[in-house]
Amino acid sequence: MATVDARPIIASGDEPFETIMAGADRLADGEERVVLAPFEPVSLEGVLSPRGLSYEAGDVGGDDRRVSFRRLP
Repeated sequence: MATVDARPIIASGDEPFETIMAGADRLADGEERVVLAPFEPVSLEGVLSPRGLSYEAGDVGGDDRRVSFRRLP
């Protein structure tokens, strides 16, 4: 399981979308990727679902969120 910590990317004023999507496109069946973000990136669900990926978000404290997505077989 690989993790993308988007918090420092966002804090520096950059956009983590390309980094997240590049990893998502390379996931094998059943493989999981985790994104840590300072908010729930709800728009990712709409982008990832049509690509055959599940989406699950959870709280990691404060406003930070942990989003897991997995390639569905």
